[in-house]
Amino acid sequence: MDTRKALVLVGDSAFAEVAYEYFTHDSPYRVAGFSVERAYLKRERLFGLPVVPFEEVQTHFDPAHHDLFAAVVYTRMNRLRARLCQEAKAKGYTLASYVSSKAFVWRNVHLGEHCFIFENNVVQPFVKLGDNVILWSGNHIGHHSEIKDNCFISSHVVLSGFVCVGENSFLGVNSSVSNNRTIGRDCWVGPGVTIAQDAPEGSLYNLDKVTPSRVSSLRFFKVAS
Repeated sequence: MDTRKALVLVGDSAFAEVAYEYFTHDSPYRVAGFSVERAYLKRERLFGLPVVPFEEVQTHFDPAHHDLFAAVVYTRMNRLRARLCQEAKAKGYTLASYVSSKAFVWRNVHLGEHCFIFENNVVQPFVKLGDNVILWSGNHIGHHSEIKDNCFISSHVVLSGFVCVGENSFLGVNSSVSNNRTIGRDCWVGPGVTIAQDAPEGSLYNLDKVTPSRVSSLRFFKVAS
């Protein structure tokens, strides 16, 4: 008999499928089913488990016996995920978190509720992670840094020491932030961007579009066709 704590996943997209794998094979939870808001409900089962309307999820999965995780990405600057969490708590659910067994999270890291930390993250001493924070694979979160509520950190992001990331912000793949910098709330830092100064609230950073050289790779490296 499976004695693990039962879990409901909100969502049925790619992140929900990924979350199902991690919770099922690397956590103290067993996934009991999925839930989607009625307007977006397109199927009745996923991985052989029921998919039910979120508006009535508590009638299918008793909050007294099920925790919940909202497997939603950064839609509307993370506000959709935040709203679903608030509504789930109002329904009586305890929000689940996941920390990969292959992540390095130092002993005194403060971890808020409803966080998801993928494999190969390095989270150094004295880091504070707020509620509803997603750390995708392979990030470096430097010592004494803080990531506030409702943030999404994609892959291979580097936060140096004493960095503060404001609420609802998004940091794209391979972006980096220098020591002692503050990223304001609601900031979007695109892939490959380096932040060397404080970022005001609501800032949007993107690299200029990369265009190919007029010289082909084969010609540059003198490769005969």
